Amino acid sequence: MKIRTITATWLRVPIPEQRQHTSDFGRMRSFDTVLVRIETESGLVGHGEAKAGVGNLGHGRALAALIQDELGEELIGRDARRIAGHWEEMYNGSRAHFAIERGHDFPILGRRGLTVSAISGIDIALWDILGQSLGVPVWQLLGGRCRDDLAAYASGGWAPAESIGEQLLGYVEAGGFAAVKMRVGAADGEARASARRVAAARRALGEDIAIMTDAHGTFDTAEAKRFCRLVADCDLAWLEEPVSADDIAGCAEVRAATDIPIAAGESLFTRFDFRDLAAARAVDILQPDLAICGGITEAMRIAALAAGHQLRLAPHMWGGAVMFAAGLQICAVAPAAFIVEYSLGHNPLMHDLVAETFEVRDGRIAVPDRPGLGLTIDDDFVRAHRVD
Repeated sequence: MKIRTITATWLRVPIPEQRQHTSDFGRMRSFDTVLVRIETESGLVGHGEAKAGVGNLGHGRALAALIQDELGEELIGRDARRIAGHWEEMYNGSRAHFAIERGHDFPILGRRGLTVSAISGIDIALWDILGQSLGVPVWQLLGGRCRDDLAAYASGGWAPAESIGEQLLGYVEAGGFAAVKMRVGAADGEARASARRVAAARRALGEDIAIMTDAHGTFDTAEAKRFCRLVADCDLAWLEEPVSADDIAGCAEVRAATDIPIAAGESLFTRFDFRDLAAARAVDILQPDLAICGGITEAMRIAALAAGHQLRLAPHMWGGAVMFAAGLQICAVAPAAFIVEYSLGHNPLMHDLVAETFEVRDGRIAVPDRPGLGLTIDDDFVRAHRVD
């Protein structure tokens, strides 16, 4: 079970022009991620995913080099099953022995950003290997699942007010979804324009379909509170990232001003960021991205924080199939988890990178029971879309 190789591949998949959409991030012309591959001397291969950007953008060259040539190089020849130890060593660097002996962190300078994304990808791959080696899914290693399936919501919603209802109704019909998410915020120009789109969506969907909104952190505090007042009668399931991830106090102020549940966390790193978010009473729902926050190991710690603060957990799962599968493992185990994000944007990394499918039936998605993450990577797809 010693690690033989660790490779990281930046994948960039062009999006056909007719399937592209525009948001506050700009025109989505490609879907990008970094695929991590770890092979052991026994021949087992595990896969992870790391992201240089929250959405599908981001140049992966630096992240791939960090995984393969820096963090990964230190793990060659080590036992792949020593996951917790490897996490601490990558996070604490040369002072990891102090951290482990003394029981508190001595983190490296890169304790946020690309370094933690790199740790995430390696960590996910190591859990995949461990599950395969024992012939059980990752969720079994984490204590066993407390649910067999979860509700899923369709994530998209970029259309203008005159067609947002039609777009979201298309999502509902596509998978029997009882919940949908739409984007709001800076791309609309002002809070009032976002509110008009939400009102149009509610009229089209009726009362029985839940609507989530996602501002991508583009409102300031005053705008976010104004938006909440304008949509007070639209019965929103949540408002996601109302303000910048750097403005925890502003997020808490928004939450205090509305009874719309507030969700956030896709742009945060490690349990320490989520601890601060919970302590500030800034959110109702924690949304770690497993390809960013620290992988499966750290997501379990964040899930425990959610339970301890009586918060709900809804991981950010907009990305490739590997991070989606990892998120399902957490949702199967964590009592605070209650719903799964399912991308309705054009996403080949979700549907074409692996042989398996993530099927939504009547608005629910089953938790797979295949060993590890339960994925079969399409090597031809990787070769076709790798960035050298």
